[in-house]
Amino acid sequence: MKLTFDGGWLATVTDDPLPITPQFTGDSVVIARYMNVEERERFFVTTFGSREWLWDAPDIFRFNSDSRELVGAEFQMPYVSAEAETTTRVPIMPAVRPGGLRADEVQGFRHEMCTVLCRVPGDAMLTCLRDPDVLDEPLEARIGIAPDVALLVQHGTVVGWSLTDPVRYVTIGFNAPDPNPPSPSTRRLFTECLDLITTPVADDVVDSEPAALARLRAADKALRAQPEDRRRADALLEMISSLMELYGR
Repeated sequence: MKLTFDGGWLATVTDDPLPITPQFTGDSVVIARYMNVEERERFFVTTFGSREWLWDAPDIFRFNSDSRELVGAEFQMPYVSAEAETTTRVPIMPAVRPGGLRADEVQGFRHEMCTVLCRVPGDAMLTCLRDPDVLDEPLEARIGIAPDVALLVQHGTVVGWSLTDPVRYVTIGFNAPDPNPPSPSTRRLFTECLDLITTPVADDVVDSEPAALARLRAADKALRAQPEDRRRADALLEMISSLMELYGR
């Protein structure tokens, strides 16, 4: 299968997905082996593809300069949640076909980040779409480029991505996620934190709506008091920390 990215840039699906555990920080989903800022910069120097530039933050795909194989990716998290009536239109997902990518040519490109986040009850999957118009037609394929991370394809074009069981991959910065299963309380608080950092609840927090501020403070308190699954609890605290600093005190 040949996939088209923004600007008509092309890559071919291969048989080798990335054997890299994704990291979900709340701001982005990272699939890469770098462990700090310095390693990340060296990674960008030795690879090609799409990347951020100054204040521009597109989705990132990086390829080996010799083999042209995909070696890393980073997806930006949209903060606009789809309306309930839109979410019900999310099509049945095609079965995941595991696969990597091989760039057709060694050339940089830019791939716009998704604008709409579609959620399901319990947040068992996050589906991020280029725009709501994607929901007007069925998806053609779902290419699993890494564990639980898939590209969404429509008419041969990459129109979004999905992350299955996102709470499993919550972490801070460059740290690897906890390999142990999330606790039930962490799963509940994960959904609450996602509510708080995305519209419409995030707008209510910024507007200092009492009910939204009460939810923010309650989530912060519950996460600090949680005795188990501390690594994920700390990651969720980090996810809402800027809101707490600005509006929750």
